[in-house]
Amino acid sequence: MLLDATDSQLVLIDFQARLLPAIHDGPAVLANARRLAQLARLVDVPVWATEQNPAKLGATDEALAPLCTRIVPKLAFSGAAELQPLLAPPAPAPRGNARSLPRHLQKAAPSEPERSTVVIAGCETHVCLLQTALMLLEAEWDVWVVVDACGSRTERNRDAAYDRLAGAGCELVTTEMVGFEWLRSCEHPRFRELQTVVK
Repeated sequence: MLLDATDSQLVLIDFQARLLPAIHDGPAVLANARRLAQLARLVDVPVWATEQNPAKLGATDEALAPLCTRIVPKLAFSGAAELQPLLAPPAPAPRGNARSLPRHLQKAAPSEPERSTVVIAGCETHVCLLQTALMLLEAEWDVWVVVDACGSRTERNRDAAYDRLAGAGCELVTTEMVGFEWLRSCEHPRFRELQTVVK
């Protein structure tokens, strides 16, 4: 199964100024998160981000923040509760009034197509990212974890999280895998831009 840009949403977990210096290989992890956000914007994939206790850990990286559709603060380690309203389209508003046709005769309002795949990356992999991903799986989202855009303070914690995420049913991918699957072909009109981003 390949990723489909029209069915995807990108979630970036806690790429915050005061947290990133403590992350193993933090500059490379952040660089890949920025690439992911740029690739998402090339193919109209929404980009959501979370910030863990921003009063203590600071704001989202200043180069990454403008690439995000919306950034939500959180205090729980999992960001699933804050993200769910963004990920799922709102229920259509009731139509008509008391003089309208009875409800069973009204045509249902066309619902917005749901993007059921969540591509996720972030820090710390074994805490906030893991808990968010597992809770999204429980809520029946398809979750793809971008391993080269995830980090923890130690490699051991990060790698243990990957084992657990894969065992729970997450797909493990890399930044380039995501970009090339979203485009599918070198004939895609944004292919040259993708090449510039990944190089």
